[in-house]
Amino acid sequence: MSNPSSLSNRMIRAAKLKVDLYEEVEADTTATRQAFLVVLIVSLAIWLGAAISTFWADDPPSIYKALLGLVVGSIIGWMVWSFLTWSLGTMIFKVPETSATYGELLRTIGFAHSPLILGFFIFVPGIGILIFYGVGIWALIAGVIAVRQALDFSTWRAIGTCVLGWIAYQIILGLVGLVVL
Repeated sequence: MSNPSSLSNRMIRAAKLKVDLYEEVEADTTATRQAFLVVLIVSLAIWLGAAISTFWADDPPSIYKALLGLVVGSIIGWMVWSFLTWSLGTMIFKVPETSATYGELLRTIGFAHSPLILGFFIFVPGIGILIFYGVGIWALIAGVIAVRQALDFSTWRAIGTCVLGWIAYQIILGLVGLVVL
């Protein structure tokens, strides 16, 4: 049997939207490194899928710029999304049960990125973009679960908090993309 705290096991459980996984990584202060690795692995998988498409388009120089932009944007965006979500959740939308640290949100939201590894398939003609957007929605749902568990919120409160932070995350990815590309 595989180690339940291994990175791959945790990513699979996160993608399966297992609530116990989000509780586990919230409490495991050593899982921050793993959460960082999830974000890094996912951004590399998406880049690789996009690079395959770019090779087909015969534009190799843009591949390296895209790698830099995607990795840097993903990591900064994850940190900002986690910080904004933590700030909103612990200061503005706080309920009596709310008690969370920034690290707890970093870990849970980092693992919520797990479904995005399937973004690798963006290169598949005709359906790649549908796969990409589908796993984006899946990851946002995982993010809501991550926020709900980390902040001890109702689902609706978690949706509001998570979506506001996620919008900021998307803006950051776009801005980094504009600067790098």
